Amino acid sequence: MRELVLRFARENPSWGYPRIAGELLKLDLRVSPSTIRSILLNADSGPAPRRSGPSCQQFLRQQAASVLACDFFTVETISLRRFYVLFFIELESRRVHLAGCTANPSCAWVSQQARNLSFTGLFERMRFPIHDRDSKFAAAFDEVFRSEGITVIETPIRAPRANAYAERFVRTIRGECLDRPPRDRPAHPHRSLQPGRPHRGLALLPPNRINADLPASHGEIKRRDRLDGLIHEYRRAAHERAF
Repeated sequence: MRELVLRFARENPSWGYPRIAGELLKLDLRVSPSTIRSILLNADSGPAPRRSGPSCQQFLRQQAASVLACDFFTVETISLRRFYVLFFIELESRRVHLAGCTANPSCAWVSQQARNLSFTGLFERMRFPIHDRDSKFAAAFDEVFRSEGITVIETPIRAPRANAYAERFVRTIRGECLDRPPRDRPAHPHRSLQPGRPHRGLALLPPNRINADLPASHGEIKRRDRLDGLIHEYRRAAHERAF
């Protein structure tokens, strides 16, 4: 009985629980819709129509080369001022583009940053920008992408996993830089967000080394301090220019 229920659900993704129960009844097998629901949930198969098509995580992995995620994070300064940083991240390489930093992220300002980014040619290889339902991402912001023939995807309400790559970048920035004890930071927050770092999901390489060969295993190893020693980077002297 269980195998039949799973087979019907797999071969007919649009069938709901009552529809499967009706098909089993034609075979003289009486099963209640609630029992079918339990069988499918235990097999990690959701209700129709969500059984059809890829999940959010599968979609992001399959379309990573053409997906651009964006979001905000905040920077608190010693003078108790709060800045909002708008960033875009390419899912394929995890390369981050810092669009701008402001204390007043109005809808007009956000839209202008998207226009500025379009002049870099980045949109030519992108098909899907992803952002949450923050009111700062107004219709004018989405129109910048639509004018380039790009389909905008808004994440579901209270679903941070739908924009997991951007959320993970924010966690990295906060953990490695912004959540440290207050100290003499650069005059403008944008300067403190420049260092690159390896990404665990991409062969442990920084974004600009994804398609490059690994450096040779010889040469003196030098340490480079970033952000007044908050972050350390290590490179071989003979390959400093390759990074």
